[in-house]
Amino acid sequence: MSKAIVVATGVAADGNREVLGLAVGDSEDKAFWTSFLRSLRARGLGGVRLVISDAHEGLRQSIEKVMLGAAWQRCRVHFLRNVLAKVPKGSAEMVAAAVRTIFAQPDAAAVAEQLEVIAEKLGRQFPAVEAMLRDAAVDITSFAAFPTAHWRKIWSTNPLERVNKEIKRRTNVVGIFPNEAGVLRLAGAVLLEVHDEWAVTDRRYLSEASMAKLYEIDNDEPDTKEVGPRTNELLAAS
Repeated sequence: MSKAIVVATGVAADGNREVLGLAVGDSEDKAFWTSFLRSLRARGLGGVRLVISDAHEGLRQSIEKVMLGAAWQRCRVHFLRNVLAKVPKGSAEMVAAAVRTIFAQPDAAAVAEQLEVIAEKLGRQFPAVEAMLRDAAVDITSFAAFPTAHWRKIWSTNPLERVNKEIKRRTNVVGIFPNEAGVLRLAGAVLLEVHDEWAVTDRRYLSEASMAKLYEIDNDEPDTKEVGPRTNELLAAS
């Protein structure tokens, strides 16, 4: 039976990146995602501000149920692939370029305005694309509520791609595993290497200055709770 390996990484309050966990299961099953997210919380994960992922069925509901107060950023790369599946190949480059302009804006207001402009413009020729953009408007622009210095690293799951490719490369060598425990051992070994690599790097994933701006935003909100050193701004799952 074919199953998926899911990986969660996070960026801690100090701007450093961490591997948070992995699991094997059905990536479209709500119960699986709920169990996985709860396991992360049980091990100490808290204060998550934003979850970045593909639009797996059941994941959004699990995030709302387990990661209370966290926003959700739908991976823009996966979303764009879904959009391009609705247009003729000859128009794909034009549509892709138009959608990317949404993410090239200087601030949140401009992002929202550009989405409206592009949705209306593309809707004249591709009504399905306009509907997709409007339906996913909040989900694909959650990044805009965070410091602009973070945007490129939080609007997609691309930062996980190298990790996923390495896991895939190692598992392809084995081919077929006798049980889930074997998959977890191999994938876990890869993630331990990645985590150690991130731990010894001299450069923070998100800078101290940009993280300070994030907490300045918090300080402007009277109902914001204090954030401890173990909390995470970002949780990426893939």
